[in-house]
Amino acid sequence: MVSTRPAALLVHGLGGTAYDLGALGRTLEDADIVTHSPALPGHGGTPEDLLGVRWQEWVESIRAEYRALKAKHKVVHLAGVCLGGLVALEVARLEKHQDKLALYAPPMFLDGWSLPKLTWLRHAVYHIPGLAKKMRVPEVSPFGIKNARIRRAIQQRFERGDRFHYAYIPLACIREVDGLRRQLMRHLPEITCPTLIVHADEDDITSPRSAHHLMQYLGGPVDFMPLSNSYHMVMVDNERAEVLQRSLKFFNAPPRPQPVEQSCGWTAFAAA
Repeated sequence: MVSTRPAALLVHGLGGTAYDLGALGRTLEDADIVTHSPALPGHGGTPEDLLGVRWQEWVESIRAEYRALKAKHKVVHLAGVCLGGLVALEVARLEKHQDKLALYAPPMFLDGWSLPKLTWLRHAVYHIPGLAKKMRVPEVSPFGIKNARIRRAIQQRFERGDRFHYAYIPLACIREVDGLRRQLMRHLPEITCPTLIVHADEDDITSPRSAHHLMQYLGGPVDFMPLSNSYHMVMVDNERAEVLQRSLKFFNAPPRPQPVEQSCGWTAFAAA
């Protein structure tokens, strides 16, 4: 029997875990929405696990989760942060998704202010056999976080070797992200579901150009939430409470009476 209780499939970011989603999962559960936050292939272990993983595997893994939820729930929403947003977009396209889709800092372009000016040269490296597998892209300050207190706590966690997020990403994995971006560029008008886009004006990884491109080319209605006091990790930065409230409204869930400090996700690290 198919449940009338809605579900939400939440997709984390590149090199990350469910921590990337902050308190979104718990907040939706409190609003009586069943949530699932699976790990993408190559994640949850070591960065080397990403070597050899293709972007199609990320999409197919979430597509399988989506179909399993659809067999149990009449309504299944999709949400993703960073890479998870790109994966959610492709799943929405393939499954002709018509429930809600929430995208948090989707990187249609890798053009944020903190990236090296020669980032575009990665495309030349891709053509040199074996080199992209050997090169590493480290996680460095500001870690997508504008909040100085949380950023310091994240730095300490990285120094201790905590496994909440990979300390680096093989460049070969960025090549897969680029492949997924190219795939989406050709097919955005086919995605017609209602979509929420949350993007920071000062995103250090992907500029607001990504949000504006999606707003222009997506085939369905778009609700845009710009942020003025956050960087890339919008679910755990300064405006996380506002993002949660907007997400609840978008998913037609009752808003929480008062925003509270999240007790899970990266924000919990600041209290550790």
